[in-house]
This record gives sequence, structure tokens and C-alpha cells, in this order.
Amino acid sequence: MKEFTTLTGIVAPLDASNVDTDQIIPKQFLKRIERTGYGEFLFFDWRLREDGSPNPDFEMNAARYEGASVLLARENFGCGSSREHAPWALDGFGLRCILAPSFADIFFNNCFNNGMLPIALPAATIDELFELVRASEGYELTVDLPEQKITRPDGSTIGFDVDPFRKDCLLKGLDAIGLTLKNESKISAYESNADIPIPAAS
Repeated sequence: MKEFTTLTGIVAPLDASNVDTDQIIPKQFLKRIERTGYGEFLFFDWRLREDGSPNPDFEMNAARYEGASVLLARENFGCGSSREHAPWALDGFGLRCILAPSFADIFFNNCFNNGMLPIALPAATIDELFELVRASEGYELTVDLPEQKITRPDGSTIGFDVDPFRKDCLLKGLDAIGLTLKNESKISAYESNADIPIPAAS
């Protein structure tokens, strides 16, 4: 899993509440067995018209948000099904941090398990950021996980909370498998000494 320490990037606004995982990555694209290749299908029904061309009415399609790595969203982001493909699609699109007033629990956990940082901020702060992003082309934020702060272009900062265990895992790039492999020597020692019964031949 990729480490997350400090990120500076353009902020893209998604002004919608209760964005569910089927809107993030529609079900028809869940046939792949890899974790990669989902970025092009992110928000597929919103980003693209029926003929496959970009939808000019979808705010994130504006050229000013190209290359964004921070997503600004509304409350209850990531609700719906538990599909892990949702953070895979966001990450594949280049978005590594999501700012919203609240998140669906499973999606929130899946982000941390895939090297992404979801940050819950007060609704008033999110409202202010939407105004700033729209008022200034190329609006960037710096997200500092070690210091747990977000720095605006004017130098002012926004503090945020994060679970210490999840923070440590992100900083070290450790997912559930990585955490297990930290104890690989102990696991191997146990297996080599364990009295494992051998099934009798039939």
C-alpha cells in the first residue's frame, strides 16, 4: 500500500450529498479482478454523456480541476454497498484525499485500507472551502498527516482528527496484509514448531 504523509494538490468540488458507491463506480465495471484500471470509470454516469464524451454540466470536468488530488464533497460520502472498488476508482483517478462533513463507515475504513485519507470537517468549513475553490482557479491545499493540519494558500490552517492507529498505518503504508507480514518471522516460527496433525491417507 502507498504511504501517505504530505499531499499538496488541486481541489475538485463534488457538490452532492449521499454519493453512493454505485455512483462512484457503477456495478457494470466491477468485473475486473485487479485493483487497478478503475479510474477511467469514476463517476461514469455523471462525467460522461451517452456517446462517451465529457459532460460539460459535471463541474469536475472543468479544465481548472484537471489533475486534482483532493476531492471536496458533501455529507455521507460513500454510502451504499461496501464495494472496495470505490476507493480503487478514486485513487485510480488521482484522488488521494477526500474532505467531507461525514462518510459512510465501510467506505471510510476502505479508504484507509487503500492508502487514502478521508477527513471529516465541520459543514461550515466545507461550505467555506467550496466558495474558495470556485472563486480561485487552481486552488490548492496541503494536507499534512503527521501534523494533522490542512494549509490553505494564504497560510491559514485547518486541524483535523484521525485515529492514531490508522494514522500510523497510512504513514508506514501498511494495510491489513502488511500488518500481518510484520510478524512473518513469528508466524513462521510458530508454524515450524506447531504440532500440526497430518491427515491419514484415505
